[in-house]
This record gives sequence, C-alpha cells and structure tokens, in this order.
Amino acid sequence: MKSLTKKQQKMLWRIIAAGVILIVLALISPQGWLAFALYMIPYLLIGFDVLLKAARNICNGQVFDENFLMSLATLGALATGEYAEAVFVMLFYQVGELFQSYAVDRSRRSIAKMMEIRPDYAHIERDGKLIKVDPEELCVGDEIVVQPGERVPLDGKVLEGESLLDTAALTGESMPRAIRPGEHVLSGCINQTGVLRVEVEKEFEDSTVSKILELVENAGSKKAKAEHFITKFARWYTPAVVILALLLALIPPIFVGGWADWLRPALIFLVISCPCALVISVPLSFFGGIGGASKQGILVKGGNYLEVLAKTKTVVMDKTGTLTEGRFSVQQISSVDVSQEVLLEWAALAESYSTHPIAICLREAWNGEKSAQKRVAQVEEYSGKGVKAEIDGKKVYVGNLSLMEQLGISVPDKTLQGTAVYVAVDGQYQGCITVADTVKASAVQAIHSLKKLGVQRVVMLTGDRADIAQNVARTVGVDDYFAQLLPGDKVLRVEQLIESSQAGSTAFVGDGINDAPVLSRADVGIAMGAIGSDAAIEAADVVLMDDDLRKLPQAIKIARKTLRIVQQNIIFALGVKGIMLVMGAFGVATMWEAVFADVGVSVIAILNAMRALNSDQSV
Repeated sequence: MKSLTKKQQKMLWRIIAAGVILIVLALISPQGWLAFALYMIPYLLIGFDVLLKAARNICNGQVFDENFLMSLATLGALATGEYAEAVFVMLFYQVGELFQSYAVDRSRRSIAKMMEIRPDYAHIERDGKLIKVDPEELCVGDEIVVQPGERVPLDGKVLEGESLLDTAALTGESMPRAIRPGEHVLSGCINQTGVLRVEVEKEFEDSTVSKILELVENAGSKKAKAEHFITKFARWYTPAVVILALLLALIPPIFVGGWADWLRPALIFLVISCPCALVISVPLSFFGGIGGASKQGILVKGGNYLEVLAKTKTVVMDKTGTLTEGRFSVQQISSVDVSQEVLLEWAALAESYSTHPIAICLREAWNGEKSAQKRVAQVEEYSGKGVKAEIDGKKVYVGNLSLMEQLGISVPDKTLQGTAVYVAVDGQYQGCITVADTVKASAVQAIHSLKKLGVQRVVMLTGDRADIAQNVARTVGVDDYFAQLLPGDKVLRVEQLIESSQAGSTAFVGDGINDAPVLSRADVGIAMGAIGSDAAIEAADVVLMDDDLRKLPQAIKIARKTLRIVQQNIIFALGVKGIMLVMGAFGVATMWEAVFADVGVSVIAILNAMRALNSDQSV
C-alpha cells in the first residue's frame, strides 16, 4: 500500500468494496427489480468515473475510446438482465487500470530518480560564515563550499580539499571517485568525506545537472515508430469494431430473428475489442526501457532512438577521447650523449610557455620547479614544427621531423610509433621523446562485446596521422579506420557508410565539439557525456554519462530487450484478441472469456512491459 499513490489507494478500496458487494449479491441471489437496484450499487461504485469520462469525451467529440466501449458493453449487459456480468466486467476493467497506473508510476519513479540530482542550494562563505544561496544565482568564478553529504551544485574545479565523490546518479557506477585540488567536479555528484572548496566554471543553466534534467524531461516526447503505429491503429480500430458490433446486433436478426439473442454476442464482441493492452503496454515498454537505461548512466532522448539503437549494425567511433584517453603521455625516451632526465628537462623547459597538449605532457612528465623557467630565454616558435629556446646559454631545438630537416640535422630513427618529439642542442641531435595518446582499457572489451552482439562493422575515424591511427586500430580491434580527416570529412565518411550498410542502422560515438555535425548526421549519435563537450551532448541522441565505452553494448542490449518486449506485446495482444473476436462474433465466447481477452491480456502485457525497467544488462 505504501508504494501506491493516494489516488491508487482510493481505487484499490473501491475495487475491494465492489468485489465484496458482488460476492454477497451472488450468495443471496436477488430477483427482479430488487436485483437491478442492488447490483447498481457496486456497478456505480466501481464504474461511475468510466461513465463520466465516456460522457465527457462524447461531448468533446472523442467518442471511440476504451471508456466508451466499456460503458456501452456494461450498460447493454444491464439492459439484458446480465447484472453480475456487467459489474464484473467494470470491476476487472478497473483492476487493469490500476495495474496500468502502478506500472506507469513505477517507470516514472525510475526516471524521476534522475531528477533528484537537482541541487536545492549552494554554500558560499561570507564574513567567515557559510550562507545558503540558490545555485541559479551564482556566476562563473564564484567560490562555493561543498560539505560531506551535500550534492555538488555546479560544475567547477576543486581549489582546496580532498574527498570521495559518489557519481552513481550521473554514471550508474557504485564505486566512489577520489577527488583532489586541481581536478574538476560535475554537478549532481554527492560529496562523501571531506570539505571541498570549488571554483564555479559553469552557470546553473549550462551545468551538467541542468542538461541532464532537460534530457530526461524531454525523453517522453519523442515516440518510436511502434508507438506511432499503435496510436494510428487505435484511431481506426476502435470505431471499426463498434460498427462491427452494431452490425452483429442488427444484421443476423433480420434473417434468423431473435434480436435479444444477438445483442449478447455483440456486447461480448465490444468487451473483447477494447485496445487497452496495445495502447498501454507499447508506450510503457519504451518508457521502461528509457528508465532502465537511466539507472545505468545511459540517457536516451526518446523511444525512437531506442528503436534505432536496437537495430544498429555499424558502429563508427571517433579516436581521441572515445577510444583513447584524449591525453598525451610520455611513452619512451631515447638519448645520445646525455641522460634521459636531462633530455626531458631540456624539452620541458623549451616548451615552458606553450599550451599545446604535447608541451603540457612534457612538462607534466618532467614535473620540475616553475622557478626553472628563469633559465629559459629567447623562445622562438616554428609554426607547426616546434620551438627554439636558449637554456643555460645553449640553443635547444624541440620539434617534429620537419624542424630537424629544416635545420639540416640527421635523425637516426624516423619510424617511431606515436608522436616523436626530437631534441637538438647547438645543432647536434641529442635524442627523441615519444608521446602517445593512451588507449582506454575499456575500448578493447567494448568492441569485443559489440561483435558478440552481432554488430557487423566497427570503424574508427580520426584527424590524426595514418601511422598513429593504424596502431590504435590494431590495438582495439576495429574492422577499418580512416585517418587525417577534417570534421567535414567525417560527415562524408559516415554518409558513405550509411549508404553501404545494407541492413540495420549506423551509430556514431564521439565526444568533441568537432563531432557535433557527424553526431547529428548518423542514424543515432552517441556522446561520451562526462568528458564530452556541450555541443556533442546537444547533438547526440544517446549520452553515456561516464567515460566507459562498455556502456555502449550495454545500451544496445537494453534497446533490443525493450524492442523484443514491444513485439511480444503486440503479437500476444493481437493474437488473443483476433481469436476471441472470431469466437465472440459466432457466439462461442462468454462474457467471462471476454473479460480475459480485455483485462487479462492488458494485465499480462503491462507486467511484461515492466520487465523493460530491469537494467541488469551486463555484457
């Protein structure tokens, strides 16, 4: 009872009361007008709202719906003296409605849990005291204090403090993440242990929590093809069966007589024909699938994208940030006349003032004192090639092979894996530092799982060099790759892959701002949410809220399970109703069988649809 709403509890008591009265009346077996008067008590108790809805809809021009069918069938049963059957039909119809209401609420609650990530307040420090303010009032650059047990209200960078963050609401991961000064935190996470001082990097409307809430709120508005089919089907089906029931009641008596004898089969036909099972269970299945995916940190923007995702046969992936970490690291150092430590120091100091990712990587690997920058003078940049700097009176050149060739310096090894950074001092070659983007640990397993799911082709696209792309492609196990692509080239490649794909849909997975055009062009665009750019998340149809690529095959499994449930419900409902309608038309079916064909089928379909909420889709 606690899990039911007040409205549902009231309906349950009405059902129980009507059921008890019906049992008592069956035991005492009243006759004549007394029977009619007594049976009207449970009938109106359980069915008054159905009658009112039918009357209201007729006044509004919406005649043919389940309320009209139930009202017409039960009033007809009362008119022919089938009092117990009339009450029983209405009683079980309301039982089915209660099941539907509970199932929808359960689906909504699973998605509503995502809404709980919305922070109610933020703490700022004024005059040595913490004051609660509305997160929407804060601006970029403001400093907030997040205490243990509180949600991080806005995206930001940790200035002080260390703690563990519960990211389950965003990513579905139960393992907390350690956070330290200099690292970034996302709004919606729960601070577990230490006090954090955070500098706000995004206003509330642009924060992660705000974008997630917007995605969740709009998810139900985008219907799948199956949902559109059911809506159109019900629009034509309901008036058709009412006309058939009317013909069944009027045409046979003209030839064989017995008007009353044909009214009962017509009423049974109406009860059987109610399309509740389809109209309720199909949207509920997609809603449940979206809710089940959200539990795993997978946001699907609508049922239509679940349907497309379930049919995925080609997966196209960006390289940097999707298959790789998106961060360079030093892989190997080869020196000639000096130690590896000195060679790395020269390279890091020469790149002291550069913001290029490789320069940042070299400085992080060296991890020297900032004061050492005083040793650097006369820095000169060679566009697209490298830099020259004077360090301790020596001319140090750091750059690629083109720079070395321009200086006329011979390089012993030109076939290194990864990106080679060559170092020369006073015109003499001193060594090479190889840096590379690290392949994600989850990438190999994710692609293996995709193949097991029947994905026919996995393709990698990248703007990187062909040799680097080949090495990553070989490591992760993709079927094909295309390198040195501009954003426009990626769109062209995806269009070619869509055209060449004979069956199924094509999905693209990316994270960068330059991936937004191709995310929009693919049949289904999938963004890596935690590290993805705002533009990528806006353009995507599905968002993986953490950096784990293994969520992709998991999302496909959830989508396929949802689609299977939808198909099962459609086949089951149409099959049972088709058989029972034929039996009803020939007078073989009874009113009790008609109740099963309507309410029984609806309840079974609803229970089946609720399985979509089960998010245990490990791969």
